[in-house]
This record gives sequence, structure tokens and C-alpha cells, in this order.
Amino acid sequence: MDGKRGPLAATHSKSEQNHLAHDAGRNLFGLKTAFAPLFLSVVMLVSCPKPEIHSLARQSSQLSQSPTKVLAVYMPWFGDVSHLDVGYSSHDPRVLRRQIEAARNAGISAFLVDWYGDRRPFLDKGFRLLQRAAKEKHFQVALMYNETENDAANATDDAFAALLKAYTDYIGPQAPDRDAYLTYNGRPVIVIFPKQGHTDWNLVRERVNRWAVPPLLFYKDEPPAEFAGAFDGYYAWIHPSGKTWSADGSDWGKEYLEAFYKNMKGKYSGKLAMGAAWPAFDDSKAPWGLNRHIDARCGKTLEDTKQLYHNYYDNSAPLPFLLIETWNDYEEGTAIEHFKAGNCAGSAPGR
Repeated sequence: MDGKRGPLAATHSKSEQNHLAHDAGRNLFGLKTAFAPLFLSVVMLVSCPKPEIHSLARQSSQLSQSPTKVLAVYMPWFGDVSHLDVGYSSHDPRVLRRQIEAARNAGISAFLVDWYGDRRPFLDKGFRLLQRAAKEKHFQVALMYNETENDAANATDDAFAALLKAYTDYIGPQAPDRDAYLTYNGRPVIVIFPKQGHTDWNLVRERVNRWAVPPLLFYKDEPPAEFAGAFDGYYAWIHPSGKTWSADGSDWGKEYLEAFYKNMKGKYSGKLAMGAAWPAFDDSKAPWGLNRHIDARCGKTLEDTKQLYHNYYDNSAPLPFLLIETWNDYEEGTAIEHFKAGNCAGSAPGR
């Protein structure tokens, strides 16, 4: 992720498997939802010697809808010269419509869009265009607000300003494309990505509670104890199981995810859970990279992370959200948009 958005962001210190089912009724993310072409294209790119995976394409008539809503983190910054050139612009409506269709066909219901308010005008315009396209295509979007990290004294005021803009432009009753904004039980969803932890989230909560419909706020892993009451739910983020990254990339985060789900079912049972799945991680292309990686393991990392929550949730008490991390973060090697697993010939894990 942009800046210090990687899995070991500073605030993470506050909270320190199933294999892909090969039976009928599973799509790219292991959920019972409508099969469509993106799944086939991803499977073909993975090219593992597992022909039974391809057989899912022939059993689409048996699929049904899952109670878990699948989201994907979306980066709206491509076309900005400060980011990697991936061959398209996040400001091109044709690209946005194609991405929405591809995501929907893969079982994704909404994009969770990286956003900084007025601090990053290019990204803000990208969100506005994406929400407009989502409204046209009957899709949904939501905001992942990045806490400021370079201006501690004004972090709370920056959050106030950003969320007021969000309400005015994208969420509230006067927002032109508000019908495309993601809600849960009628309330808009906003996800917070913490940086240095200088925001007073209790004051932010007090302010957003004045909205006509107060939002549901989600925080990564868990917030500092003094802000626990400000958040409605928590989400998992790409992370190995240990505090350090394995040299061969083989630590894909199994114990970390298990601990997250156990906490959400026990300690935080009163909060909403947003589980996570990721295909790999490699920040070597990112200017902020620290040479961290999680190996794709010939597609098995995506399969394992997206299936693990089934050990803790079922349809009688479903996981509210599963967050795919990410749709198109090519700079940190987590994009599933054109996913290639690599290392499919049984070689040692690597990048």
C-alpha cells in the first residue's frame, strides 16, 4: 500500500485451512456465488497441475449466493506519475467499468477504495469516477480512509475534514451517487487504515454520530483500548504469523488469521468482523518497500486465506465481510486483477 501501508504499519503493535474446496459450488474466493469468466482466467494464469480446479467452470449451474459479502481493496492511483505504470489510468471510465464487471463476475460485491480525503486529489477524483461507474453498473464502493502520519498535531482535524467531505460528496443525502455507496444494515461502511495513531477517534465518533445515518467504522486488528468504543468492527490485514517475515516467504499468515477470527468470536463478539484473504505479498516494486514477501505457493496462499474463516463461521452465524487484499496493488504484489501465482513447478518458494 502507499507510503507505510504495508502489513507492519506502526499502529499494528497495538495487537500483536482449509484448502480450496474442489466440490461444486465454489468460485474464486471459495464462496457459493455466481461463477463467471474472471475465475477461469485466474485459474488459467495460475497453471498449477490441478485439473479438478478447472472442472468448477463446468458446474456453474449449481452455485448459489453466500451470506458473506466479498469486498476487494482497490487502488485508485494508477495514471499518477508517482505510482507504477500498469498500462491503465484509474481515471478512465472504460477501465473502471471493465474492472467492475470483472470483479462482479468473480463474486465481489464492492470495492473498498484507498482514500486520503483532500490530501490526495488524484485519488479523490478516482473514487468519484469509480462511484459514478458503480452506480451505472449497479455495483458498490466504500472508503478506506488513511490516517495522516506526518502531521500528528492535526490528525484529528484531518479526519474530521475528510469524513465531512465523504459525507457531503459520497455518502449523505445530497451526494449524487450515494446509491452506490456500500451499507450494512442500512448504515454506510467506512474502514480506517491507521498510521501513527494520533487521531482521537472518540471525537471523530462523536462527530459522525451527528450524520442522518451514522456510519459503521472498522479499524485494523483492534484500536488502542481508549478508542474501542468508537468502532463497530475490526478487519484483518495482510500479515505473516510471526513478527518477522520468513526469508523464503513461506509464512503466509495462518496463525495470524486464526488469532484474528478467535478474537472476533470471543473477546470481540460484540463487534462486526471483516475477514481477509490475500494471494501473496512482495513490496520490492514499492518505493517504500522493505523487502518483505509472502509466496503465492502456486495459488495456495489465496486458497488457504480465503477458506480459513469457514473454521469459525457458517451460514447460521456468517462472517459479515471477507476482504480481498487486494484487487490491484501491483506495487506490493497483492493484486488479483491479473493474478499469476508463480512457482508452480514445485520449486522452492520465492518472489
